[in-house]
Amino acid sequence: MDKSFAEKNNNAEVKRMRVVVGLDIGTTKIAFFVGRKNEHNKIEIIAMGKSESLGVMRGVVSNIERTVQSINAAVEATQNTVDGNLKIKNVHVGIAGQHIKSMQHRGIYTRRTASEEISQVDIDAFVDDMYQMVMNPGEAIITVIPQEYIVDGEPEIKDPIGMAGVRLEANFHIITGQVTNVQNITRCVDRAGLSVKDIILEPIASAEAVLSEEEKEAGVVLVDIGGGTTDVAIFHDGLIRHTAVIPFGGNVITQDIKEGCRIMQRQAEMLKVKYGSALASESKENEVVCIPGLRGRDPKEITLRNLASIIQARMEEIIELVNLEIKNSGYEKKLIGGIVVTGGGSQLKHLTQLIEYLTGMDARIGYPTEHLANSNDIEALSSPMFATGIGLVLKGFESVEALKPWEDGALTQDKEPATQEQISNKEEKIKTHSNAERRGEFFDRILGPVRKFFDDSED
Repeated sequence: MDKSFAEKNNNAEVKRMRVVVGLDIGTTKIAFFVGRKNEHNKIEIIAMGKSESLGVMRGVVSNIERTVQSINAAVEATQNTVDGNLKIKNVHVGIAGQHIKSMQHRGIYTRRTASEEISQVDIDAFVDDMYQMVMNPGEAIITVIPQEYIVDGEPEIKDPIGMAGVRLEANFHIITGQVTNVQNITRCVDRAGLSVKDIILEPIASAEAVLSEEEKEAGVVLVDIGGGTTDVAIFHDGLIRHTAVIPFGGNVITQDIKEGCRIMQRQAEMLKVKYGSALASESKENEVVCIPGLRGRDPKEITLRNLASIIQARMEEIIELVNLEIKNSGYEKKLIGGIVVTGGGSQLKHLTQLIEYLTGMDARIGYPTEHLANSNDIEALSSPMFATGIGLVLKGFESVEALKPWEDGALTQDKEPATQEQISNKEEKIKTHSNAERRGEFFDRILGPVRKFFDDSED
């Protein structure tokens, strides 16, 4: 895949394109995805690179130095795919971990003037007010997602822009996390010579990559099984209704195989990837895999039925926790679209059958190429393990398009700075802050001490 990316993107093409970069800091891998919009206004991935994640446990940075090394390795691999002509600067980073929480909140906003129609400025100010909510010590708001609005007592309004009204009310889905974990992610990115453009909850990014608008409207559950965590996002009527992070993923299955079969970690991972099944009844008892023993010891024989039994036991636990989140959301009976499972852990054989059996809901595997432009490399990107990274690029384009045209997600070499005339022409847009800009200001307040630390260190 790397070779084809390099052949496809010549020097002149790379220099003049606007690109957005998604950084997936996972438990098992760290991956960069660089996307652009082609002449048909479709997003395509022009470069990617990944490395082994050495300093992340269950979605949370546990070793700064090792994480920085892994990020640097992934950056180098990404730049090599376009012959080193891509200069990565700003990145859209995913966040997960057991510390992530979500809640519903009803907010009220009173407009100062009744003569003018409701504008995007009013909506942005309303959302900005939600970021000012007082949280428990050590917690910070990561994302505020508006749901239905109420305008002067009129309920169930999805888009109030253009309407007349004084009193705005809205239901908000608010996602919070530990400040220290957000700061640790930013610290790693800064030390790698990059800058955080935005921090996006990973299940929201994955949903952007694998779900259709029709599924979101009908009601659907996204389950992203990663290495350290399983992320859950529930949509209904086109809006996100519930999010959760379960602190179990593919790595705990590998650990179970290691302990249950008494073999090495790398051997357990190989068995899971190559022969793993989520249904023991689908494996034959007489199928045996031979694992080399340690020096001077006999090889170990493992039946695929026993291997599948170990995997099924842990997967049943994870699925039951997902089912509990579905019940807690209150949308259990409204999810016509069933369950879409993605992430590296979704590649286990017979997983959808087990999910359907335990939940009674339809299930399918989500592939992250649904919203990408067709290209020669589309097959190489179709693995469910890339859902989060590709979703970060898609979400990044949403925020970048709301910003000033010269503020790209990443800057290529020889990028011309904006002229004074360009800046003057955009004064009105600068006054009307987008949600992405307001979120950036909010994160600057949280992460200011981190960036000051690095500035002082350089002095």
